[in-house]
Amino acid sequence: MHINSGKFAQAEPVIANHVRAFTSTEWDVAVAPSASCVASLGHQQPMVATRMGNDALASEAAEVAERTYELTQFLTDVQGVTDAAADLGSYFPHRVTYHPSCHGMRLLRLGDRQSSLVRSVEGIDFVELPLADSCCGFGGTFSVKNPEVSSAMLADKVRTIQATEADVCTGGDVSCLLHIGGGMSRFERTGSFDGAPDVTAVHVKETSSTDEHGHTTETLTTVVGADDDDHLAPGHRGTSPSEPSRTQSGFRVGQAAVHLARILASTREDPLRAPSEGAEVSGGSLR
Repeated sequence: MHINSGKFAQAEPVIANHVRAFTSTEWDVAVAPSASCVASLGHQQPMVATRMGNDALASEAAEVAERTYELTQFLTDVQGVTDAAADLGSYFPHRVTYHPSCHGMRLLRLGDRQSSLVRSVEGIDFVELPLADSCCGFGGTFSVKNPEVSSAMLADKVRTIQATEADVCTGGDVSCLLHIGGGMSRFERTGSFDGAPDVTAVHVKETSSTDEHGHTTETLTTVVGADDDDHLAPGHRGTSPSEPSRTQSGFRVGQAAVHLARILASTREDPLRAPSEGAEVSGGSLR
């Protein structure tokens, strides 16, 4: 956060402490489930140390960074994993969309490492996220300093996620996923992204009639509003456990954000449950 805020003097001792933790012990490689953290180690820490005139620290920071990998970098580049189902036994039979973080794309240049591994999970129904390379609006202290802009960017991101009708949105940065999960949770609770209830939570149900040949003859669309099921929580009115909840605009609610590491670790023997299977979702994040 110090670096993100431009406070290099305060960041220098933090960098020194991090470097000391690694140079004081023997180790081969370090793996982090965060593109933002790994990008900071390799790009920002040496740069800050150099700016502060501490060339020795900059050199040590660069040496630590050279042996530090983002999770999918390590799996693909070091371990040679290309097929999550075959190599890891990954199994997650659910509809999934993927948000690539800004630091993963632009600083680490991960390319398709993350999405390729997620796509290769057995049973997964992978759906592309529209405008996937747009920022979710978190950006470290950016979301604190510019809350209105951050919220607007988050709303755009959540709308595209909802439009995919995915069970979960995955990615490689917890910070992004917490931000996105919070946006999905807020929308589900209030029918809005900013607290103003400008969208009414309703359930849209289609019932089709068929003739003796199995051809559809009539489709009846029923909209069940809040007044019909006041005992249910906002965002879930007019639904049954087997029916996904939707909003008036057709968006699905009851989605969750989850780190791709948990999807890769999900197996047939020990599967990760989705929200539709009763998995606990707290603050928009899959528990």
